[in-house]
Amino acid sequence: MDDTIAAISTPPGEGGIGIIRISGEDSLSILKQIFRTPSGKQNMKDHLLVYGHIIDPEDGKVIDEVLSVYMKAPRTYTAEDVVEIDCHGGIVPLRKILQLVYRCGARPAERGEFTERAFLNGRLDLSQAEAVMDMISARADKTYDSAVGQLSGSLSGKIKEIRSMLMDIRVQVTVNIEYPDEDIEIMTYQKMKDDLKPVIGKISELLKTAETGRILSSGLKIAIVGKPNVGKSSLMNQMLRESRAIVTDIPGTTRDTIREDMRLRGIPISLIDTAGIRETDDQIEAIGIEKSRDSWSEADLVLLVLDAGSPLSGEDREILRQAEAEKTIVVLNKTDLPQQITAEDVNRLLPGVQLISASMKDGNGLDAIEDSIEQRVYQGTVTADQNVIVTNARHKQLLEEAGSHLNDALRLADRKEPLEIIDLDLEAAYENLGEIIGDAVGDDVISEVFSRFCLGK
Repeated sequence: MDDTIAAISTPPGEGGIGIIRISGEDSLSILKQIFRTPSGKQNMKDHLLVYGHIIDPEDGKVIDEVLSVYMKAPRTYTAEDVVEIDCHGGIVPLRKILQLVYRCGARPAERGEFTERAFLNGRLDLSQAEAVMDMISARADKTYDSAVGQLSGSLSGKIKEIRSMLMDIRVQVTVNIEYPDEDIEIMTYQKMKDDLKPVIGKISELLKTAETGRILSSGLKIAIVGKPNVGKSSLMNQMLRESRAIVTDIPGTTRDTIREDMRLRGIPISLIDTAGIRETDDQIEAIGIEKSRDSWSEADLVLLVLDAGSPLSGEDREILRQAEAEKTIVVLNKTDLPQQITAEDVNRLLPGVQLISASMKDGNGLDAIEDSIEQRVYQGTVTADQNVIVTNARHKQLLEEAGSHLNDALRLADRKEPLEIIDLDLEAAYENLGEIIGDAVGDDVISEVFSRFCLGK
């Protein structure tokens, strides 16, 4: 990392300000070659924003009016000397200044290379580095809050605590293996099991948050399904708080899936209004119904809408038979009309399904539907204000592997297998946990993690 890197750190396009970031030991010397203050002085003070101009050193031509700051290592993002140039936003000024920076000795930064340097220089561990990208790509407040907590070390602290507990067990195992005749506390199989169970419990607690974390990170897919003219589009419009889908009394009005992204109490949601499911000879409508079935199967949650003012039809019954109770909420719509469908009617066809009475005509039942969606996301195991949530698939996989190894160790202890054999699983679990924070991770993993970052970060 002896070379100096540079990149544009702001998104492409026009804007009020564009930022070029430079990191490495030559950062200040590069800035001095191209930056001039009104007084002509080159005395750049640490962490002080200075007004001036970017000048082409070959012909003295002014490129842009800028603000520049020099930040001396290690009190910087990368823990190296860093320079940032705030110029006018737009493709031309940014490109011209960046070309000057390259000409004066910097090279183009790779994706995520600034954050990778922060990791390699010890300013961030690997989970904190990944949190930076999570903050940038966050689709909802809760996702962002979780990433902020992870960046501040909340997840790292939990992992280090678990590893410390596991290391204490491994130390005692090693001492008993290496010095069996010494006057030391004997690691009995019962004591090992007693010590391992709290470690496994802490890993399980983190894994319970993983499904919530996945949803907060990538969004919850909700499909609204049912036969034509039961109020699916009305439900979508009520949830969106706008008239997005066309609502008429004519069955089959919605002939294609309509997808809208929204935020529901901080949860990112992809809401899909599907074509009414029924038998039809209309080729276009049939295509829409097939798309409805695809959306239904791919959804994380299904809102199955029934018309409470009409008896269950053959189409309703077929849809209920195809549904999965655990991922379905039945919305009994049009309860402002005389009721012709009961909860018992629904439960006979789909036992155990959650049922909510509603009237999309006046919005009754909407709060109950949204309450249920929120409860399902947090699953009763994660509170809305919890700051340690596993949102990263890599972290989840490593936690699962660590838990598997520790459960294997527990079974081996039950069978009173040799300590040397049990310690192999303890070591593997310890390494799995270390990979989360970067204490035990190969170069290929590091490269894969940072290749997902944007340029300039």
